Amino acid sequence: MAVWLFGGRLGLRGRLSACRRLCPRFQSRGPQGGEDGDRPQPSSKAVKIPKIYTKTGDKGSSSTFTGERRPKDDQVFEAVGTTDELSSAIGFAMELVTEKGHTFAEELQKIQCTLQDIGSALATPRSSAREAHLKHTAFQEGPVLELERWIDKYSSQLPPLTAFILPSGGKSSSALHFCRAVCRRAERRVVPLVQMGETDANVAKFLNRLSDYLFTVARYAAMKEGSHEKIYKKHDV
Repeated sequence: MAVWLFGGRLGLRGRLSACRRLCPRFQSRGPQGGEDGDRPQPSSKAVKIPKIYTKTGDKGSSSTFTGERRPKDDQVFEAVGTTDELSSAIGFAMELVTEKGHTFAEELQKIQCTLQDIGSALATPRSSAREAHLKHTAFQEGPVLELERWIDKYSSQLPPLTAFILPSGGKSSSALHFCRAVCRRAERRVVPLVQMGETDANVAKFLNRLSDYLFTVARYAAMKEGSHEKIYKKHDV
């Protein structure tokens, strides 16, 4: 069960806690099929470990933050899932970047947090959202402007591009290029939702700018590590 609440997808403990706050009778079922809330609670020494699975999505649907059930292949979940995949790819790249001592690793972690906020915004389609939902999942322009500042900072230190480059330049750079490609796919999933009025245009702007940032820091990583970027060359037939 995934609960999108107040800026991101919560971990197991957080989302169970959120469920209990939102639905006071949400408890694990006992052997007779009743709910623990209907019976005396065990002592504090007998702590139950909640299960990670709830089976609520077994029939192919899932819930948005607004409580609406939609098919799992709905455009909203396609966008949410792809941004989640992007965050995972960035997490992998961040491990390589950190090993090399690149200072922009902290920026990548901040970007991951922003992607959690984007996931919340996407999981709150405006067609079924109340004002309280929109208030807690609004996505502002600030992160977009911050990306632009970072891009300008690293671009000023890079040699100008004179040819198309291939994803290359060492492990850190190649991983960041992969993140850039996933980011472009996430953007393609989000744009239709913006056009339908289901999510804020700043979400698409952030992803568009993020792909430029990832391209820039990929080149920056290659330069700092002294790795050679491979140049595209057209082969004559």
